[in-house]
Amino acid sequence: MLKTDWKINHSWSIFLDRDGVINERVFGGYITRVEDFKFIPGVLRAVEIFSKEFKHTFIVTNQQGIGKGIMTESNLLEIHTYMCDQFEKNNGFISKCLFAPNLRGAIPDFRKPNSAMANMAKEEFPAIDFDKSIMVGDTDSDILFGKNVGMKTVRIKTDEPIGLEADLTVNNLLELAKLIEQ
Repeated sequence: MLKTDWKINHSWSIFLDRDGVINERVFGGYITRVEDFKFIPGVLRAVEIFSKEFKHTFIVTNQQGIGKGIMTESNLLEIHTYMCDQFEKNNGFISKCLFAPNLRGAIPDFRKPNSAMANMAKEEFPAIDFDKSIMVGDTDSDILFGKNVGMKTVRIKTDEPIGLEADLTVNNLLELAKLIEQ
C-alpha cells in the first residue's frame, strides 16, 4: 500500500535516526558503550526488509556527547561497528552511518535539523534523490531534517512532545517495513 502510494522502488533511499528508532533511547543521557546499546524489538528484521526494498539505508544521528566530552568518536565508531555487524548477521546492510559530533549551535552545525548529513550522504552517493527518500525519526528535529531536503517523513511514536507532523506515524520501524514490503 505505502509502496504504491509513494511510488517507492529500488532507486529510493531511507534515512534512519538512531536513538529511539534503532535502539532504546536513554532520555537525558547517552549510549557510550556497546554494552548499553539495546536494539528495539523488530529492528533487525526491519533493516533486512529495507535492504531489499531500498538502494541505500543510512543512519543519521546527532551525537553531541562527543562534543561534551562524555564519549569519544572512537566509542561511537565501536558502537556503530557492532550495530552494523548485527544488521549484516541478519541480512541487513547500512550504506553509511553519518553523525554530528558537535554541540548544539556550533559553527558549522552538522546536527539535525540542518541538512549537513544529508548533503554528506549525497556527496558520497550522488545517485541519491531526496524526492525519492524517506527520513524516519522520533523527534521534531528528525522530521524537520527530512522536510528541509524534500524527503517523505515518518515519525516513530514516542513520549517526546510533538510540534511538527510527519507524512506518516507508526509505532515502530518494523511496522513501517511491513507497510513498505506489502
